Amino acid sequence: MGKNGEALDELMAIMDRLLGPGGCPWDREQTHESLVRYLIEESYEVIEAIKIGDKEKLQEELGDLLLQVVFHAALAEREGHFDFAAVARTVSRKMVDRHPHVFGTMDLKTSDDVMDNWEGFKKKEGKKYLLEGIPIILPALMRAEKMQEKAARVGFDWPNVDGALDKFKEEVDELGNASNSEELKEEMGDVFFALVNVARIKDIEPEEALQASNDKFARRFNYIEKKIKSANKEFSDLTLQEMDKIWDEAKGKGL
Repeated sequence: MGKNGEALDELMAIMDRLLGPGGCPWDREQTHESLVRYLIEESYEVIEAIKIGDKEKLQEELGDLLLQVVFHAALAEREGHFDFAAVARTVSRKMVDRHPHVFGTMDLKTSDDVMDNWEGFKKKEGKKYLLEGIPIILPALMRAEKMQEKAARVGFDWPNVDGALDKFKEEVDELGNASNSEELKEEMGDVFFALVNVARIKDIEPEEALQASNDKFARRFNYIEKKIKSANKEFSDLTLQEMDKIWDEAKGKGL
């Protein structure tokens, strides 16, 4: 057995101890449902480590995420459903089936060739509809992007970004003409969806772009707050125009 197998066996043995008689009361009380929040949190912490380029943190967070996989598999085994080995074998078979250009005789030379054939691979797994398999619990921007990508692969797409931009402007106009809360909600959703389409065609990750704008807003707003505090004042002591001036100052500093 290689070092990877030994390390995984050690982790699984620890999990068995935690869930077994005399183990941890908290761990023994958990269910698949109660662990969902931790699975989400650990996934985002992995992403954060990747974004900031911290390899040491990435190693730690990948371990925490792996623990969640092992935890769920251990719970399922105790319920008589499946174990970790079944999870690993299932994904191994899936990877072999979805890569006939590596494990078989299919000739696919480029990434585009692979993506063009990807849905065909999935259909062999019993997927009935093209959009089937996109989790409804995904963040809305990511779900919209994935749906649009799949539709685009079968030709349901604008020929260029101009059409997508026109559609976005059309949705903004409809939002401005909405007359009640239900219409506002619907049209606002259409605006977001259309804007994701523009980002996709321009090869921009909408989630990443919005997070960057969130970070920029936080930096500039924090600058405003620091300036106000350094002057021994409160937000209520300044007008919007005065705060805007400090905002422009932060912008000028490249924040």
